Amino acid sequence: MYVLRPLVLILALVGCGNPPSPSVVVDDEPFLSLVETLGGADTVGYARAMETRDFDFPGDHGPHEDFRTEWWYVTGNLDAEDGRELGFQFTIFRSSLAPTPPGGPSIWSTNQAYMGHFALTDIKNEDFRAVELFSRGGGGLAGARAEPFEVWLEDWRLEGLSNDVAFPMRLTADGDGVNLDLILESGKPYVLQGDAGLSQKGREPGNASYYYAHTRMPTRGRVQIDEDHLEVSGLAWLDREWSTSALSDGQVGWDWFALQLSDGWDLMVYQLRREDGSPDPLSDGVLISPEGRRVPLEWGRGVLVEPTQTWLSPVDDAEYPSGWRIRVPEQELDLTVTPALPDQELRVAFRYWEGSVRVSGKGPGGNEVSGRGYVELTGYAGPSLQDGAK
Repeated sequence: MYVLRPLVLILALVGCGNPPSPSVVVDDEPFLSLVETLGGADTVGYARAMETRDFDFPGDHGPHEDFRTEWWYVTGNLDAEDGRELGFQFTIFRSSLAPTPPGGPSIWSTNQAYMGHFALTDIKNEDFRAVELFSRGGGGLAGARAEPFEVWLEDWRLEGLSNDVAFPMRLTADGDGVNLDLILESGKPYVLQGDAGLSQKGREPGNASYYYAHTRMPTRGRVQIDEDHLEVSGLAWLDREWSTSALSDGQVGWDWFALQLSDGWDLMVYQLRREDGSPDPLSDGVLISPEGRRVPLEWGRGVLVEPTQTWLSPVDDAEYPSGWRIRVPEQELDLTVTPALPDQELRVAFRYWEGSVRVSGKGPGGNEVSGRGYVELTGYAGPSLQDGAK
């Protein structure tokens, strides 16, 4: 299972009077597991996702610091002016290290830690780059706010371009010879995942998240890869979740699919995996129509996911699925999903596979479609070698 090592180090820095260095690379020491971090431990004093709630925007684009864990997750596929196809991932994670701030006069005192991942896939050149950044939430190094909307981690930033609405958003990130500067429009209306935005991940009450998504966001901007400066356009996908505990004992990871089809439909599927490799019944899926209508899918009957190939990590031969058939029989949907590159494994503070994929087959109604998207695979690999830390 993958891990959150950097937050252990940040925990030791909370409340110190002296500022940390902007970026930190930690040694290969014992660390927390994802399941422990997203499980039921350390819930006292935090809010829990216990029942459905009304979502309020632009407020819910901002932070929910009474919950322990939160993320702003953007993925997308871009077409460059020179014909290249690019994929990107930009994520900022917020983790609360204690239910209340430590107090004291120091601007560095905080109970909030932030970690970011940024990756770019250059398909034509078979080039995948991933970098990591993390910091405390004090001293202006990292933070989030709702109005005007902004979440930042040093010079990585996702922000609204207006004081009173979140869209359009601007996304900027850089690292390992790559610089990304994009404008994201809202596209379709936001979609509430799960039960009206309450996404149950574990059997116990409160082992859930609040979860919404913008699934088809027209995107334009610029990408620099080493000496190449490219104008780009395409589609992005924004996932927003916050929770205090989500996973249960026996759950070891998940396979997540975000697919944008050429007929205007979008498909989100996540399969929670148990220790024996079987899917958890709380796995979920949803189709989103071109107009933004939500079509929930019953796991195991409404949506079926079948791995078709595997890929071995060069780090330690960890085996990932690497190709899938996804079916929604009632909708006559039958898709083949193929990685744009086999190796899109992030070897940062925790190892996981997240990358651009290509889609072909039949969409809703049985019509021929193509498409692109992103897939995330967690819980398949062991510790990272930290070769992507910025």
